[in-house]
Amino acid sequence: MGSRPQFIDDLARGAQDAAPSAPLGRIDDSALLDAYSRTVIGALERVQQAVVFISVERQLADARGARRHVGGTGSGFIFTPDGYLLTNSHVVHGATHIVVTLADGARFDADLVGDDPASDLAVLRIGSPEPLPHVELGDSGSLRVGQIAIAVGNPLGLAQTVTTGVVSALGRTLRSTSGRMIYDVIQTDAALNPGNSGGPLINSAGQVIGVNTAIISGAQAISFATAIDTAKWVIMQIFAHGRVRRAYIGVAGTTTPISRRVQRFFALASPSGVHVMEIVKGSPAAIGGLRTGDRIVAVDDIAVDSVDSLQRTLDASRIDKPVNIAVLRGTQKLDIDVTPVEQTG
Repeated sequence: MGSRPQFIDDLARGAQDAAPSAPLGRIDDSALLDAYSRTVIGALERVQQAVVFISVERQLADARGARRHVGGTGSGFIFTPDGYLLTNSHVVHGATHIVVTLADGARFDADLVGDDPASDLAVLRIGSPEPLPHVELGDSGSLRVGQIAIAVGNPLGLAQTVTTGVVSALGRTLRSTSGRMIYDVIQTDAALNPGNSGGPLINSAGQVIGVNTAIISGAQAISFATAIDTAKWVIMQIFAHGRVRRAYIGVAGTTTPISRRVQRFFALASPSGVHVMEIVKGSPAAIGGLRTGDRIVAVDDIAVDSVDSLQRTLDASRIDKPVNIAVLRGTQKLDIDVTPVEQTG
């Protein structure tokens, strides 16, 4: 008889190498985890102690004027060791009493530092004699469609949940509870469980890239998060003023790419700008001469590459002061002077 085929010998050696060296019940589970599972677990371990459960109490008046107490819950996360938390505005807006429960079960009364219904964000603070576990805030401006997105929440207290998916789209708009549009929203297919509003959306490194804010029911778990770059700006506004002061010009727009040829011809600093979709009648933009279809590329020589950057540029320092807005209109680059007012309501 001839010798056995080589592949049979190779299979035999492979089976021998794969044979367990210890009884099945004693195999270390970590050896069975795939790379994706290890990534998710590692990211979760970096943030889970900082994710909190928030319960609130509100006093509401019924049709007869009688007042009654109504409760509500949500999630949040600590972003400084001295007890500052970030959550959704709709979780805590109008609350008369706020209680925060940490991952280890410790409970604290929380103070509302400030909230911003226009971005659906709120900052709370709890007092603790010891430094608290906190998250690392990432950079939503560098996100790419397709990268891992992990939603973490604490909807019931001492019962954290985690769902995973990918960044499905960037630059979405979402109408907040105040009726205003939230721009540069992250869309993800990481399903949000009830009570996860205000929890962090994190990347594979465990950095927070967004604040989970909404889900469209019946739309196959399409979820949204306010970008963390927007949240950073809101936090600084709240720290500085106790609220968010915005310069208002009266435009609605969307982030749009600019061709390399146009960018080179006009020596633009960024390959994208803001396409003006709508102008409010009688607004500073309308009075100044902005038109629908214009593409905003700079404000006072500061490059504008997204709706988010336009909002950040139009901060409190520009209220009631003339600003120069550079726009692309047809084949021309124009400079238009507009005087923003303070956003109200």
